[in-house]
Amino acid sequence: MSGSSYGKNFTISTFGESHGGGIGVVVDGVTPGVPLCPEDIQHDMDRRRPGQSAVTTPRSEADKVQILSGVFEGKTTGAPIMMMIMNWDQRSRDYGNLAELFRPGHADITYDRKYGIRDYRGGGRSSGRETAARVAAGAIAKKLLAKYNIKITAFSAAIGGIHGKTFDPTVIEKNPVRAADPVAAQQMEQQILAASERGDSVGGIIECRINGVPAGLGEPVFSKLDAELAKAIMSLGGVKGIEFGTGFAAAAMNGSQHNDPITPNGFASNHAGGILGGISNGDQIVFRAVVKPTSSISLPQPSISSSGEAITCEIVGRHDPCLCPRIVPVIEAMAAIVLIDMIKQQAALHA
Repeated sequence: MSGSSYGKNFTISTFGESHGGGIGVVVDGVTPGVPLCPEDIQHDMDRRRPGQSAVTTPRSEADKVQILSGVFEGKTTGAPIMMMIMNWDQRSRDYGNLAELFRPGHADITYDRKYGIRDYRGGGRSSGRETAARVAAGAIAKKLLAKYNIKITAFSAAIGGIHGKTFDPTVIEKNPVRAADPVAAQQMEQQILAASERGDSVGGIIECRINGVPAGLGEPVFSKLDAELAKAIMSLGGVKGIEFGTGFAAAAMNGSQHNDPITPNGFASNHAGGILGGISNGDQIVFRAVVKPTSSISLPQPSISSSGEAITCEIVGRHDPCLCPRIVPVIEAMAAIVLIDMIKQQAALHA
C-alpha cells in the first residue's frame, strides 16, 4: 500500500491498523542534537486520545508513546526516529458483522474495490486511529518550529450548525469540544450529545491560525504552501474541504474588497489568509477545514452485502459522535509537519 508517507526534507511514514498490535511512525530529517523525550510528545497524544469526555468515543487507550530509535542520551541523533503506540482496548468482536457488509459513508467499499481485501475491524488503515501516529510526528515538528517562534492554534469554529462568535485561545483546552467561544462551546456540546442519543452524529468546521511564519515559505506552481497544507489536511479521514483566509466568501466579493492593501507597516487586512502566490507573506496564516459527520452511526441505513445483496446496516461498537474535538490536535500536527518541511526546503535553497 503506497501513500503512507509525506514530506521531502522532514518526512513521516505511518504504519499499523486500528485493531492490530499498535500503530507508529518513522520520522526522518530531524535536526541532530535537539533535546527530545516521550514527555515532549505525550501532551499532544493526550489531547487526541479517545475516552476524554462524553462527546468522544468511550474506547480507552492511554496512547503512551515509545521512542525506539533516533534518540541517544535525551537528544536526537539525526537518524530516523521510530515511535510506537500500542493498542490495548480494541474490541474486534464488535465488528464481526461488518465482515460481510459495507458501512455507508465509510471507506469499506472503496478499500475492497481497490485491494480486494479489507480489514473490517475498525477500518484498518482507514480508521481515525492512524492519526495518533501523525500527532506523535507533529509534536516533534512543533518542537522544531519553536526555534522560529511559530505558534499553531486550531479550534472548533463550528459544530452541528453552532458557530463560535468570539475567540479566546485560553478556553480551547478548557471545554470538551475545543471551541474558542465558551458560550458556543456549551451549545456545541449539547448538539453532539443530542445526536449521540439519537444514534446519529454531527460534523463541523476546524479553524487553524498560525502566527510567526516568516515571508518566503512555499514554492511556486506545484509546491505552493497553501497547496501543501491543503494536501496534508485533506489527507485526514473525515475532512471534506478547506479554505484559506476569506475562502469561498471571496466568490461574492470584488477585487477592490478582497485585495489586501499593502502599507509600510504591513497588510491592512488578511483576506489572503497569509499566503500570496503560494508563498507566505509574513501575515497570520488562517485556514478552515470542513469535517463531515462521523460515518459510523447506530441508526439503520440501507447498504449492500459483500455479495451485492441489499441489506439494512446497523453499526455497533464505539465511535465518536463528532470528530471535531479530537481532530484539532491532528490538524495542528499536520500543519506543523508541512511548515517544518518547507522551512528545511527554504534553508536548503539558500545553503
